[in-house]
Amino acid sequence: MATADLLLHPVRLRILQALLGSGELTTAQLRERLPDVPAATMYRHVAALTQAEILEVARETPVRGTVERSYRVRQDKALVDAEARTTMTKDDHRRAFTVFTGALMADFERYLSREDTEPAREGVLYRQGAVYLSEEEFAELVDELEAVVERRAHTAPGDGRTRHIVSLVLVPDKPGDPADGASSGTGSGADQPQ
Repeated sequence: MATADLLLHPVRLRILQALLGSGELTTAQLRERLPDVPAATMYRHVAALTQAEILEVARETPVRGTVERSYRVRQDKALVDAEARTTMTKDDHRRAFTVFTGALMADFERYLSREDTEPAREGVLYRQGAVYLSEEEFAELVDELEAVVERRAHTAPGDGRTRHIVSLVLVPDKPGDPADGASSGTGSGADQPQ
């Protein structure tokens, strides 16, 4: 498993998000998806992720006297595991969450900036809800959510499929908080989940 520092760097996180669900991409294709990232920066971060075995070379293709590599994410390595999370300080979590939400906001802004977007028709959904769970029930919920996403993670592009980014945040809400007792979800989006 990778360290939080390695995975939660803003540029590396965006590279991983671009590759997730895309199968494999070359560095040139990554640069097309992330045009604000300078070429040298892109190559440096792809190299760091490859060296850490979070990315792997899926294919090498000769192109005009050089070799073009296609990369894919190794899902089993692209995680900050439970052990690593236990060593993170509150400031580490604050920084990691800031990077995560910043990347999430950048994805949403990139989506909205396209002229052909229709959020309601395309099933854009962001929602928040509260559930009361024991530690065991919470662990089961996490397993269930991960299994749902995992079942869909292996579908390929084409056949009318659109890539959807699924992000998940779970935050304990300590007893005595003024929000206690609110059990209905809040948010905005289409009636059906993505």
